[in-house]
Amino acid sequence: MNGILALARAHLITALRERVTLFWFIVFPVFLLVILTLIFGNLGKQGGMNFQVGLVNLLEAEAGPDLARVVISAFAAIGEPEDGKEPLFSLHRPGPGEDKQGFLSHAKEELQHGRLAAVIVIPHGFNQAVLSDAGAEITVYTDPTRSGSALAADVIAEVVSGVNREILVRIGRLDPNNEIPMRNESLAGMPASFSYASFLLPGVVLMAFFTAGLFGVPGAILYARDRFQLRRYWVTPLTVPRYLAGFSLGQLGLSAVQFAVLFAIGEYGLGARVNFARPQAIAFLILGFCTFLAFGFLIAAVAKTANGAMAIANILNIPLMFLGGLFFPVGDLPGFLRAIVLVNPVTYIAGGLRACLGLTQGTASPIGSVLVPLGWIALSVLVAARRLSWEAER
Repeated sequence: MNGILALARAHLITALRERVTLFWFIVFPVFLLVILTLIFGNLGKQGGMNFQVGLVNLLEAEAGPDLARVVISAFAAIGEPEDGKEPLFSLHRPGPGEDKQGFLSHAKEELQHGRLAAVIVIPHGFNQAVLSDAGAEITVYTDPTRSGSALAADVIAEVVSGVNREILVRIGRLDPNNEIPMRNESLAGMPASFSYASFLLPGVVLMAFFTAGLFGVPGAILYARDRFQLRRYWVTPLTVPRYLAGFSLGQLGLSAVQFAVLFAIGEYGLGARVNFARPQAIAFLILGFCTFLAFGFLIAAVAKTANGAMAIANILNIPLMFLGGLFFPVGDLPGFLRAIVLVNPVTYIAGGLRACLGLTQGTASPIGSVLVPLGWIALSVLVAARRLSWEAER
């Protein structure tokens, strides 16, 4: 037992002492967690998104109800800050006495340069077109090449839908008492609000385990074999099973360090709220570790050299990681990518972990989320047991 612990300690210390290992297995996951949270962390938070929008009313004073005022009031309402939070829209409108056509031309230029997300125009004759059923329109200029502009267009469409209802009420064509109300409820066990930081943290933890297993395991074994370090082990009482036990224990220690660093930064630095202390969550973390460890042994068995192992790991890394749902949902991908998702063990581990944490619904049944990774573990261990050579080829 002392030999196993000594080997585990040596493997862990060696891994933490290597600059490359520290960067790719600890620093890079931390960087990815922070940068993705900073970019997408406002998703699902009120007051976390703000669009700069131009609004021009070209309508001249007309007799009858001022329906253009309904439109302006609707957008002005969501442009007001609430509880100290940044408003959804920051409206830019012509000043008193300012030429509206000149303002509109300038607003279009601002939109083109990305300083405005959209420009809303209430055209001439808007009131009369509404009252006479002549097909009234509100023109919205957007830049489809910018994601912020596309998001602003979606929000504007929802606001205009509400404006339509208000206008119909004002002109007597809609009875609000006859409308069907909608009640919004969360699914059982699902959070009432979405936090991308909480969604991302389990994915980045699994990504850290994944890269450590995919690159660290075959790299360490094959480098040690090619440099005849393993041969020195075999002339001692250390057997292959004891070596594998010590190596795996050291790899588990590395994963524990990865988890501790990522959890501390995600929980206390980025505001993620994830309870990993649940027994099911711990079980899925262990399942993920074992799966990725087995993947590392599989690559070590297939590759002839350490450089060949790194090449295989790089080929597998991107599709398995990005099509495993670690960073974003993968349920709506097209058919040929969907096939990779369905055979990818990362998909089931990430989905099962988030489901037991109450973050999302699982991508598969609880049994499927366990059986598919176990199947990959069995296959990897079987191939590694048959093909992994402990002696360097001459």
